[in-house]
Amino acid sequence: MRKACILGCSGLALTAEEAVFFAAERPWGFILFRRNVDTPDQVRALVRALRETVDDPAAPVLIDQEGGRVQRLGAPHWPRYPTGRAYADYAANDPLTGQALARLGGRLMAADLARLGINVDCTPVLDVPQPGAHDVIGDRAYGPTVEGVIRLGRAMAEGMIAGGVLPVIKHIPGHGRAMSDSHLALPEVDAPLATLEAVDFPPFEALSDMPMAMTAHVVYRAIDRRRPATTSRAAIRLIRDRLGFSGLIMSDDLSMKALSGHMADRARASLKAGCDVVLHCNGVMAEMQAVAAATGRLRGPALRRAEAAMARLARRPEPLDEGEARARFASAFARMGVIGADPTGSAA
Repeated sequence: MRKACILGCSGLALTAEEAVFFAAERPWGFILFRRNVDTPDQVRALVRALRETVDDPAAPVLIDQEGGRVQRLGAPHWPRYPTGRAYADYAANDPLTGQALARLGGRLMAADLARLGINVDCTPVLDVPQPGAHDVIGDRAYGPTVEGVIRLGRAMAEGMIAGGVLPVIKHIPGHGRAMSDSHLALPEVDAPLATLEAVDFPPFEALSDMPMAMTAHVVYRAIDRRRPATTSRAAIRLIRDRLGFSGLIMSDDLSMKALSGHMADRARASLKAGCDVVLHCNGVMAEMQAVAAATGRLRGPALRRAEAAMARLARRPEPLDEGEARARFASAFARMGVIGADPTGSAA
């Protein structure tokens, strides 16, 4: 049995201490950041080493590869991809082609990741940004409208799945009207429930069939006046019952400053609220030890949801003429003056 946590590591290769720790604690999955990325061969070796510690060649290995400013794989070995807003700008003039490009962008990013053994991507962002809100979401979103976020978010997610990588919809139930960056402080949203139901919730409701979702470290006063969604039983219940999301729910990064208290307390509070697994990203050993000590084995409904999510991985990716697809993708965005994927930039 594996523990209900996803953990990071400190560098380009596992340290001896990390290898022993992961083998003993057996986290459900792992997450990579820019500090873990150098060359394609190095990333593949790190992914293999992480999986060897838990004796599972298909263990979830996650990354944040959205495009734009949130892209852990980059030059010179991997292409650059457009922001979410760039797809929305394209779709504003040509909705069908914009949607097709979002799906293709997801398919191409999945090709990059699958070659490395990475099988989960923390995208698409389904937050609907509101005027005056903090720009932590900003151009990561697929435009300012509910309908656009739904169409383009689904296209991106389906492209990922077609390429053999699982998407994680985020930040459920919506981060778009937060006035602060949850990496640095705890945002509080005063909007009434009717407003949230009309604007913030619909993209997550529309994509409730996706395998995984990541919570928002945001207090929604209409739901729970004190606790952010990650640690709020009321918010997780709303995600399950009102939004109809039946997949795996993971916390956003426990080390973000929006949360307070000891790392073990953060982990326990998230799991008690109803998160299936907790996510800890910074690779700091003392913090990971605290999270692991506070995290039980993945079992019961949470285990069933984890297994169901991983069962969504395509055994054989959808066929793709990658050279032609990359050239078409780059050409479409070049006409808009937007940097898209470099057709010669895919990793070996």
